[in-house]
Amino acid sequence: MSGQGRYRDGFAVIDKEPGCTSHDVVARARRLLGIRKVGHAGTLDPDATGVLILGVGRATRLLRYVTALGKTYEATVTFGAATDTCDAAGSVVGTWDMSDLTAARAGAAAAAFVGEIQQIPPMVSAVKVGGRRLHELAREGLTVPREPRTVRVESLELTGFSTGDRPRATMTLTCSSGTYVRTLAADWGAALGGGAHLATLRRTAVGSFTEFEARPLERLELLAPATGVRDYDSLTVPEAGARAVAQGRRLPATGLAGEGPWAVLDESGSLLAMCERRGDALQPVVVLAVENRPRRPGAAGGGAGPPDR
Repeated sequence: MSGQGRYRDGFAVIDKEPGCTSHDVVARARRLLGIRKVGHAGTLDPDATGVLILGVGRATRLLRYVTALGKTYEATVTFGAATDTCDAAGSVVGTWDMSDLTAARAGAAAAAFVGEIQQIPPMVSAVKVGGRRLHELAREGLTVPREPRTVRVESLELTGFSTGDRPRATMTLTCSSGTYVRTLAADWGAALGGGAHLATLRRTAVGSFTEFEARPLERLELLAPATGVRDYDSLTVPEAGARAVAQGRRLPATGLAGEGPWAVLDESGSLLAMCERRGDALQPVVVLAVENRPRRPGAAGGGAGPPDR
């Protein structure tokens, strides 16, 4: 590992390699950093590669904001065969002769998936039904009803197409958090009167964090907590405001438009908290700042420090 950066709490932008789960990446990061409190912002399937953002230490409390960011993918879809996992890792469950498929027809069908769409999560996924993850049930050979979910595809562009017994299309896709590209591939094939599955997948961006910033796990570098929430509007407060935020007190929302959330920074640029609007005020929702309190007589040490990790 070339360096961990200056931070014990923060984020790492990892370029995930194929053949490992997102949980595997988290476990390896814990060993590399010597800290247990590590989490990730959005699962990547084992065979998928690309941007996986880790939160470390107290920054794990901010992962919900990173997870909510839109995602960009490069994917390859194979037509003429459907699998039980909707990707190349699964077993083929149906085949169709789609050798006459053209790029024009594939592109026209793909256009119907841009905008808000309904998706049924695949059985091999981390979604919970009845308190159990779907992939656990799938390993037991079970299939259970799943409620459709609304997701949003911002853009879908065909970047390549090859003909043959099993035509293939490559695409670039930008979508909301929670979108299953595997499911989109399967639904795309069905819309064309046959079947399809996801052949390859690479996540090239999470919000403004791109593959060009991502590092192999062994060379991870921790970024400041404020960097991890850079996609959100920010507000800098003076010392009095910083003390108020550390105590969980509200701040005036004068002159701020929208519902937020806002990243509240101190005058040095350090992240104090993520705040959301509550009427005409900003309520700290996740507080990273630790208020320095006078020590009790006879107590060892100075002010209060961050909680044990």
